[in-house]
Amino acid sequence: MTLVVDVPTPERMRTIGRGIGAVAQPGDRLLLEGPFGAGKTTFVQGLACGLGISTPITSPSFVIETQYREGRLVLYHVDLYRLERIEPELLESLEEHLYGDGVTAVEWAERLPHELRNGATLLRFSEHGDGRRVEITGCDDRILAAAGAT
Repeated sequence: MTLVVDVPTPERMRTIGRGIGAVAQPGDRLLLEGPFGAGKTTFVQGLACGLGISTPITSPSFVIETQYREGRLVLYHVDLYRLERIEPELLESLEEHLYGDGVTAVEWAERLPHELRNGATLLRFSEHGDGRRVEITGCDDRILAAAGAT
């Protein structure tokens, strides 16, 4: 099932993320795709808030992964933008987090190997008029309901 949400403002994007964070469960994997400025990091800011994380969220482009442990679940925020290929050591670390007990949000997820994408929730971000659009695919009703109810 797919849900398409038009997002007129950054605050609305954070609200969608916050709603999903509020219902997130251990092992949730959120794959974020879309161009620069489409709202991926803004969404993760809301997701963190919904998980009870108060630390400011920024894009981890230069460190690849940031872990936030202060919420009800650990948030692993991964950004694969800088990588042309994923080295075996990083792949092992990603697998650990993607299949761990926290919530993983991966920006530029199209760079993940196909086998790590299976069973994850895909969020495609795009520009839409003056705002943004998010297409959410491959998740259960809990995430769809949270995203659509906000």
